[in-house]
Amino acid sequence: MEFQKSYTVEEAKRALEKYCAYQERCHKEVTQKLYDLNMIPEARAVIIVHLIEHNFLNEERFSKSYARGKFRIKKWGKQRITRELKFRNISVYNIKSAFKEITDDDYFTAFNALAEKRLSAIKETNKYKKRKKLADYLLYRGWESNLVYAKVSELIP
Repeated sequence: MEFQKSYTVEEAKRALEKYCAYQERCHKEVTQKLYDLNMIPEARAVIIVHLIEHNFLNEERFSKSYARGKFRIKKWGKQRITRELKFRNISVYNIKSAFKEITDDDYFTAFNALAEKRLSAIKETNKYKKRKKLADYLLYRGWESNLVYAKVSELIP
């Protein structure tokens, strides 16, 4: 039988400071990490308060960083980013705040570039199947359906 190492509150604080310093984290990830370290609820609360007071944990900063990264690197649309942030229990206020990081110009430029790039990669010859493949791809990435269907009609008349 294997025993899991137990941590003092101070050791756990240091470990979570490193965890949060490595990349932005949300409360849900930090709580899960503390749970994985077998910390009791009182200790988890003390550590989370410490991380917030010392600015290791900041939901608004997390949501902005997350939205910027997923948009710029993975080319996700606002629907997908919103869904993922809600899954992480991020407040509506912080989600709205995160979208201020993405300008409308950048958003539409990225959308158009992604749609055209994907269209050139689709080898389907049937016009309707080609439309469906392009639309499914863009919807999966979280782009708004009105944008997607307008773009699909424009690119594949």
